Amino acid sequence: MTKRLNAEVANVGRMYPERILQFGGGNFLRGFVDWVVDILNEETDFCSGIAIVKATPGTYEDLDAQDCLFTTYLHGLRDGIFTEETRLITSVNRTVYPYQDFAAYLELARQDPIRFIFSNTTESGIVFSEEDKLSDEPPATFPAKLTRLLYERYLHFEAAPEKGCIIIPTELIEDNAARLLLIILGYARLWRLDKGFGDWIMRHNLFCNTLVDRIIPGYPEADAERVFAGLGYEDRLLVAGETYHSWIIEAPRRLLDEFPVNQTRRQLNVRIVDDAAPYRTIKVRLLNGAHSSMAPIGLLLGIESVREAMDHDALGPFIQELIEEEVIPSVTEAPRAELEAFARDVFDRFRNPHIHHRLLTISLNSSSKVKERIVPSILAYLKERGELPSRLTLALAAFIRLYKGEWEGEMIPLNDDPEVLDWFREQWSRAASLDDLAGTVLANEALWERDLSQIPGLADRVGENLRAIESGRLLALL
Repeated sequence: MTKRLNAEVANVGRMYPERILQFGGGNFLRGFVDWVVDILNEETDFCSGIAIVKATPGTYEDLDAQDCLFTTYLHGLRDGIFTEETRLITSVNRTVYPYQDFAAYLELARQDPIRFIFSNTTESGIVFSEEDKLSDEPPATFPAKLTRLLYERYLHFEAAPEKGCIIIPTELIEDNAARLLLIILGYARLWRLDKGFGDWIMRHNLFCNTLVDRIIPGYPEADAERVFAGLGYEDRLLVAGETYHSWIIEAPRRLLDEFPVNQTRRQLNVRIVDDAAPYRTIKVRLLNGAHSSMAPIGLLLGIESVREAMDHDALGPFIQELIEEEVIPSVTEAPRAELEAFARDVFDRFRNPHIHHRLLTISLNSSSKVKERIVPSILAYLKERGELPSRLTLALAAFIRLYKGEWEGEMIPLNDDPEVLDWFREQWSRAASLDDLAGTVLANEALWERDLSQIPGLADRVGENLRAIESGRLLALL
C-alpha cells in the first residue's frame, strides 16, 4: 500500500529560516509562488521558509497532515511536444490560523527575519470595510489583517526602517499592490493609529504590483494514481498545472538583490519591470482576448472546451488568424516578434490535453470582459489600419447573440450581473430588427464606457453578422 506523503516518507528534515508570510494556501499559491520559492531555495542563496496564514476561518487539514509538504505536477505542450514533470515542494514550514490563535498570528510580526509577504485572497479579497476594528481578533478582511500585523511589527521594532517588508500580492486585479497600500493607509486613519505608522509603511515597505499567469486546475483526479505510482507516495494535495508560467513584478531592479529570480539554473519566466502595464495589455488583448472571442462562438457551435475549440476545423484557424492578423497588428506596446512568440505559447497552452478549460466558465461576466478584451483591439485596429477587423467584429456579434440567453430552443446558463442580463433580454424582446438591436447595444455607454454606435460602420457590420448567425451561417462566416 502506498504511504501518504509526510516528512518521514519524503525523508525531509531541513526547514528553511522563516522569512515569508503567505496569506492563502490554495492551488495557485502552492502551484506557482511556492514552486518558485522552492526553486530559488534549491538553486540560489534565497534560503527562505514560508509560514502560510489562513485568511479565512478553518484550517488546512491536509497540509498539516503532510507536514506542509506537497507535490506539483506540471504538464504542457512546447512546440507541439507534450512534457510533464513533478516536484516535491519543501518551502512551506508551517500553517498559522488567526481565527484559532490570534496571539500566534501577531507573533509572526515580531519575527526578526520576516521580509516577504505574498497573498492570493481572490479578486474580492483586497477590499476595505469600515466594520473592521483594531480590537478584532482577527479583523474580517485580508487588508485589515495585514494592517494589524504590520502595525504590530512597527510597534515591536520601534519603526526600524530595516524591518519593513516586501509585499507582493498576486490577486488578479489591476494595480493590486497599489490598491492594497491605499486600503492599509485607510485602516490607519480609521483606527487612528500612530501617525508615524503611515510614514513607515510608505517609506520602508515595498508594495509591488504584479501580473501572474499559470493555469492551475488543482488535484488531477484522472492522473493521480499514475503520478503516485511514479512518486512512491500518495499526496492528497498533489496540484496540477501547466508548465507555462509568467510573473511580472513591478518593482525597482534592486529587488533582484533579495529575490534572485535571475540567478536560477532553470530559466524562470519571472520579470522585474518598471511598469507592468504593457505586459498587462499584451496578456489581456492576446490571451484573454482569444478566450473571450472563442467562448461565445464556441458555445453557439456546441463546443465545450478551449482545447476542443482549437481542434475544431473552422474555429481553431479562425482564432489563430484573429490573433495573428487582427490583434497583434493592433498592439503597439511590444515588438511584433515578441507578440508572435507570446501567441505561440498561448496556442500551445490552449491545446494542452490535460487542461479542460470550459468555455462556459470563460463566459462568466462576459459583458465586462468583452469591453476590456475585445473592444480595445477593434478600436486600435481601426486606428492602425483604417478599417474594421472582420473577425473581432464577428466575436462581438456572437457575444450579443449569446446574451439572448437562448440558442436553438435551449436556455444558455449565463452568469453575469443580473441587471445586465435583464437588459439584454429586454432588448432582444423589443428590437424591431437585428440592425436596431445592434445599434442599441453598441450605444449603451454603461456597457462600453462610450457610444460604440458612433464608430462608422460598426453597427452595420454587427447587424450583418447577427443576421448571418440567426440564419444558421455561423460556420460559413468562420
